[in-house]
Amino acid sequence: MKIIYVKKFKKKFQKLKSGEKKKFEERVGIFIKNAAHPTLNDHPLHGKFSRCRSFNVTGDLRVLYELAEKGVALFIDIDTHSNLYQ
Repeated sequence: MKIIYVKKFKKKFQKLKSGEKKKFEERVGIFIKNAAHPTLNDHPLHGKFSRCRSFNVTGDLRVLYELAEKGVALFIDIDTHSNLYQ
């Protein structure tokens, strides 16, 4: 799986705590090998986010992404559950 990071994602990622960044790196490694791995709790979203999917980084930290084409994921946002879906 190839990942493209949009500008908004990059800016928010830089603001994360070092532990969160480390956990993200761990989870993105799992994502690249197997996006359906149960640890990620990957799932499709609904409503205004119906084109997107999400996976867990930590208990509350989520990655919002879209499948751009086969084998390419566009990472759109990273934030807490409550901040992403307000």
